Amino acid sequence: MNGGSARWDLPWGQRTAKIPLSDEVRAFYEGHPYPAPLRDLERHRELYRNPDRRRALSLLLWPTEKPRPDRKILVAGCGTSQAAVYAMREPEAHVTAIDISEASLRHTRDLQRKYGLRNLDLQRLVIEDVGDLGQTFDEIVCTGVLHHLPDPDLGLRSLRAVLAPDGALHGMVYAAYGRAGVYMMQEYCRLLGVRADEEELRELGATIGALSPDHPVASTASRAKDFRQPDALADALLHPVDRAYTVPQLYAWLERCGFSFARWYEQAPYLPQCGEIANLPHAARLASLAPPLQHAAVELLRGTMTKHNFIACRDDRTAESQPVAFDGQAWRNYVPLRLPWTLCVRERLPRGAAAVLINRAHVYPDLALPLNAAQQRVFAAIDGKRTVDDVLRSAAGADRVDQGREFIEGLWRYDQIVFDATGLR
Repeated sequence: MNGGSARWDLPWGQRTAKIPLSDEVRAFYEGHPYPAPLRDLERHRELYRNPDRRRALSLLLWPTEKPRPDRKILVAGCGTSQAAVYAMREPEAHVTAIDISEASLRHTRDLQRKYGLRNLDLQRLVIEDVGDLGQTFDEIVCTGVLHHLPDPDLGLRSLRAVLAPDGALHGMVYAAYGRAGVYMMQEYCRLLGVRADEEELRELGATIGALSPDHPVASTASRAKDFRQPDALADALLHPVDRAYTVPQLYAWLERCGFSFARWYEQAPYLPQCGEIANLPHAARLASLAPPLQHAAVELLRGTMTKHNFIACRDDRTAESQPVAFDGQAWRNYVPLRLPWTLCVRERLPRGAAAVLINRAHVYPDLALPLNAAQQRVFAAIDGKRTVDDVLRSAAGADRVDQGREFIEGLWRYDQIVFDATGLR
């Protein structure tokens, strides 16, 4: 099956081969809209009053390009609320959103009317038919969707066909190893013929709650805040189409469908230079591998990744897919920007630390980054305006710029900063 772990080749409850899978998926989401619909967007409105948040998100996709406020964004498989969030976040962009489920689109329309989102266009359409829109897009967002398609290759190729040559895809698919417990429970549900109705879901939730904390699904359930909500439980365990990817399978899938991998949305969990993995006996051997092999090896060591959140671009793009590099001198002219969703903690610190940096998007506690006093001064000097060279000269001294490169690179690896390299083009 087109890479990944296919999970739809066994019958669910009363499903018969006479029902096309695409129709079954549509019916599933009509009955169980997911994720849980947002009732208001006030929190998102407040978050994006900070222009650095929008700037940082743009630089994750295009480090060498100035933010394009009027860009065309496609949210493919928008669910109940995601497209409305994007339309509010990027008021000067035109956002097109497609979904297979009319119930999901109805929730989004409610938000569109409530907040007067005139830059949002909603269409009921399957991803495979996205070419029918007759448009190309600068940015495509497709998170939590492609792993639910009967043919993910067809879906991904369809998205490539409508992505602008210099555009970027933000995707997310399930990760195989961390979902082992989920697939065990999916098999359990198949054996019992569990149905996605209210009573069955309540009993299923109670069953999972009674399992030993050592059961592989227990850690997944504890990390997923909404796992025991009925619609979330149905999406996790009773979805008619579900597959997952290892890192090598993801790389191969992207290449097969005409994409180049650019970066992980949060890269620190995949890097052997970050967290406790950097202290392992094999750390040097891991770091000597090519990046795709590093990422594959670290996925095996982490063992609990449940999803892969990534950025990709077309394989015929003229610019480099990942232009950030530290092997020359260009890094001196990068402008570092702190990610607005990170924290700098200065209380209850480990011995010898002046501060600890935490990215709230990380799920692994070992990725907290302690700083000594000199490093803390450098970090405090990052203002989103000065170049790396200027920051290091002002905080560390002109004679320590080269030594500071390793620290700045570490901040980037740990997802504490992004770089604005737009002045280098």
